[in-house]
Amino acid sequence: MLIGTFAVRAAGFVYPYLPYRLAELHLDTATVSTVLALWGAGWFTGQLLCGWLADRIGRRATLVSAMTAAAAGFPLLAEARTPLALGAAAAASGLVYDAPRPIVSAVVADTIPDEPGRARITGWRHFAVNLGAATTGLVGGALAEPVGIPVLFWCNALVCATFAVVALRVVPPPSPGPAPGKRGQREAFTNPLLWLLWLASLLILIPVAALFSILPMMMAQDGLPPTAYGWTQVASAAAVIGLSPLLNPWLVRRARRPTPMVGLLGTSGIILGAGMGSAGLASSTAGYGAAAVLAVPGEILAFVAATDVLNRIAPPSSRGVYAGIWGTTLAAAVLCAPVFGGWALALGGHHLVALATLMTGLLGAALCLPLAALLHRTPRASV
Repeated sequence: MLIGTFAVRAAGFVYPYLPYRLAELHLDTATVSTVLALWGAGWFTGQLLCGWLADRIGRRATLVSAMTAAAAGFPLLAEARTPLALGAAAAASGLVYDAPRPIVSAVVADTIPDEPGRARITGWRHFAVNLGAATTGLVGGALAEPVGIPVLFWCNALVCATFAVVALRVVPPPSPGPAPGKRGQREAFTNPLLWLLWLASLLILIPVAALFSILPMMMAQDGLPPTAYGWTQVASAAAVIGLSPLLNPWLVRRARRPTPMVGLLGTSGIILGAGMGSAGLASSTAGYGAAAVLAVPGEILAFVAATDVLNRIAPPSSRGVYAGIWGTTLAAAVLCAPVFGGWALALGGHHLVALATLMTGLLGAALCLPLAALLHRTPRASV
């Protein structure tokens, strides 16, 4: 599953290169914005749908179906020309682009019985995602001009098709037992623990999303070329690759404690808010790169700690839907960051972006206090 996660992310050209594909078609700004919004809406909805289906029809069936749909949908997006076709293909592709996230989360929780083991897998999974993202940037940047962006989309589809075949052979079929009840899945949507975790995670992940949205806007205003932004991405990915082997063993030891990692989740919000917020004080490639690197420890802590809390509160029969609901936080952060950051940038410039990013991380950290109090009073939902 980790190898598949890396492969799908490494070949995940559709999302980062979709704006370039739309630019090639010489569409107006309103059409481009609509297509990208439909993609974001599909991504958000897909997390909920795939998480729900993972509980209803099984992990293997959902993963195979989603990757098969991606293999069919990405080529349509590569070949679409009209706004209607592009919008439909973008919405459908967004549904399944990040489909493995909640499914793999549920599989890990099913397969690994202890929290330290789950924390170890989660840490290396985040490592695989970032290594894959770095590969996407390097390979896509090298091939986009000589082969064309549509070919990259076809390559993305081919890798998804391969993952579907491998998942069909590797992921075990559902074990005999009672099907998850609708009541348990409905309770997920009313569980205050899950929604406090969701809101705290959203606020904490907005600085992560700012790396891909607000950072290039600020760098462009400082007169830095696109290659400078590329170097910040390389610096961020290199920091994740370098720090993950150092932080993961410590996080595994922390997971042996009986209490969830709520404190570490709050700490991640402070680090991310301060780290990405410092980009508002930068004006050079080195300064922006340093801000991206400073945020990396918070990013690693955020994903591992949030997953640890999620695993402890999710009932075994509803792990998929819980993972799907939490998985929408990243999609929501990607949608909120450019709107929130763009407002701060237009109203007060880089310094207001710095303050707003810091306050977002601090607010997410503050929400961990009532989450910790509620967890202390609530019996553990799963083992």
